[in-house]
This record gives sequence, C-alpha cells and structure tokens, in this order.
Amino acid sequence: MELALPLWFEVGSLVVLCAILVGDLLLVVKRPHVPSALECAIWVGVYVALALIFALCMLWLGDAEHAGQFLAGWLTEYSLSIDNLFVFVLIMARFSVPRKLQQETLMIGIIIALILRGIFILLGAQLIANFSWIFYIFGAFLLYTAIHQALSSDGGGESEDNRFIRFVRHRMRISNEFDGSKLRTTISGRRVFTPMLIVFLAIGSTDLLFALDSIPAIFGITTSPFIVFAANIFALMGLRQLYFLLGHLLQKLEYLKYGIAVILGFIGVKLVFHALHENQVVFINGGNPVEWAPEIGTWTSLSVIVAAMAVATVASLVKMRISAKRAAVRKGS
Repeated sequence: MELALPLWFEVGSLVVLCAILVGDLLLVVKRPHVPSALECAIWVGVYVALALIFALCMLWLGDAEHAGQFLAGWLTEYSLSIDNLFVFVLIMARFSVPRKLQQETLMIGIIIALILRGIFILLGAQLIANFSWIFYIFGAFLLYTAIHQALSSDGGGESEDNRFIRFVRHRMRISNEFDGSKLRTTISGRRVFTPMLIVFLAIGSTDLLFALDSIPAIFGITTSPFIVFAANIFALMGLRQLYFLLGHLLQKLEYLKYGIAVILGFIGVKLVFHALHENQVVFINGGNPVEWAPEIGTWTSLSVIVAAMAVATVASLVKMRISAKRAAVRKGS
C-alpha cells in the first residue's frame, strides 16, 4: 500500500528537518563549547519528542500502518546511529581529539552520514522499483552483518587505522598536533595537514559502512523513500548531544551489539520472506511467489526492535552494576 500524504507535508517536513540540522551546525560554529549533561538531556528529549509528534502527524494525515512504519524505521536507524556513535567515541579517543573540537567533528560526521544515506536511499528506491530480487541481496547482507556483529570481539580493532587511513598517512605529510579545527597548518615554514584530516576520513569511512547497513535495514520495514529519509534525519538529530550525554556509558553497554545484531537479523529474515512472497526469480519456485512465506507486519517489527534494544540495554546496565559491586568487594578486601 502506497503512502498518500499531502505534498505540502512531505516537502515542508524535509525542509524543516534539514533546517534544524543546519541550525544545529551553525550553533556549533558560533558557540563552540562542551555541552553540559543537562543541556544534552534537554536537546535529546526535544528531538525524541519531535519524532513522536511527527509520527502523530503521519497518523492524522495518513494512517496507523505508515505511522508505525516510521516509528519502527526511526528506532532501527536510531539504534544503528547509537552503534555508529560508539565508533565515533573510539575514533575520538584513538586520535586524541581535544574535547572542545569534538562538537565540530561530530557535526561534520553527521552531515557526511546524511549525504551518504541520502544517496543510498535514492539508489535503493530505484533498485527496489526495478528489481524486486534485490530484497534477497538486502536480506542476505543484513543476515551476514548480524552474524558478524554478534561474533566480533569487543572494541578491539575498531580503533585501529584501516588500510585507507594507513595509505593516507603514508602518502601525505601530517603533523602530530591539532591546530584548532584547521585541516592544514604551517610548521617550520612548511604547509602540512593536521590530524583533523585523518579524523574526518576515519569518520567518513565509518559513515559509509554504517550507511550500507542502515539503508537495507529500513527498506526492510518500509519502501517509502519519504519515510526512509525522514527516519534517517530524525535518527541523526540529537546525535551530537547524545554523544556527550552517553559517550562514557556507550563503552560499557557491552550487550548493545547483540541487541543490534538481533534487529539486523530479524529484518534480514523479514526481507527474505518478503522476497519469497513476491518472488519473480526463475530458479526459485519456478519464478512464482512462495505461498508459505509469511509477511511480517509493521507492529510485529516495532515490538521486536523495542524489545531487543530494551533487553540489551537493561542486561548491560545490570552487568555493569554487578561488575562495580565485585570491584568494590575486591577493593574492600
């Protein structure tokens, strides 16, 4: 069922959302500072409230099905954005980015993520419209990603330089010290790049990898490009404030990756079932739809997504509390 919302709502929503992101960027440029926990909590609350209000508007102007698709898509993208944020924390620590420069760095990362996701949304929508078998590819990719996410070791290699970063370091003259947010500086009369270039490249390559995960994941929930793009924008809004609010905590949520793996795996299975249900591939059931393949509803998806993130978060906090008590007992003895 195609989404039928007024054109003014779709265009107006995207304009307003992009304006909010631009305003957030200008705020960082004009008033660079390390936000307090209270300031971050207020802004994260505002952005979450805006997402819920947007869902209510979709319910009012559209229907419950598509409002549910937005909520499920937003929560999926938000969970993946939090995972992205975890890697941002590692990158900032890896390259010792001064805390006062982290706001600007994060905003650049968010803008890169938005651009990359916009490109992949357009490509994904065209692929889905013309090649229904792409759901098999998306589903298999998400299942592979889910398994890799669950089996990967904690943290370990995430902060290591990837091959691209090592290539850049080898080919370009890069200083050891930051010069504000500048990409180039002068040392002993010679123009060199600052470590900020490496940080931006590391964040950009990370954004690319997460975009490859996030777009197939949300297309497993809805095929409406408007909902996909809106969910991605809302997932990126408040990410900067969430970084400063939860940055220290993210590294301790050790079960978070399993919750995200469950979400990706579930959506991967849903995509494969959908592909079977709409099958046109000749060597599968003679090119006919597979009747036994179930269609997993939006509200089932929403329930699984919420439950996976809630269980992973609570389990992580409980483990953290138990570890703290054990450490206190060892210290006391």
